Amino acid sequence: MLKAAPVVTIDENQAPPTMNPAPIDIHRAIVEQAQEGIIFIDCDNVVRLWNRGAEKLFGYTADEALGRSIDIIIPERFRAGHAQGMRLAVEAGKTRLGDRVMTTRATHKSGGKMYVDLSFGLVKDGELVLGAFAVARAAPAPGPRPVQ
Repeated sequence: MLKAAPVVTIDENQAPPTMNPAPIDIHRAIVEQAQEGIIFIDCDNVVRLWNRGAEKLFGYTADEALGRSIDIIIPERFRAGHAQGMRLAVEAGKTRLGDRVMTTRATHKSGGKMYVDLSFGLVKDGELVLGAFAVARAAPAPGPRPVQ
């Protein structure tokens, strides 16, 4: 079990820091405040978690993304492959990429194409796969790099 130090709050009206009387869910706070996009989709490819980093990266607010297909950020030509990859991962109980990061194309809300670095994982309850998560950040377009 993850243990964390107590949260300390600085009260402007009180000189020394005080312990926060309401405990926080540190896991939730990390996901909500992460700069990287953190997304969870269920086994039907429906977005169930969309953090602030995902909002900034892809342009959709959580209210716009939650309950919709993950296809909103997947270019049309990759959608069938993504759906098949998700089915195979659920059946196998693991992702094809393991712990590797993948650079791929994505679609911004504006319709613009972009590259993102993604790491994937399955969320399980015992052997039951509940869905998949991705951690995403903007990536430079692949291609020749200047010689240093």
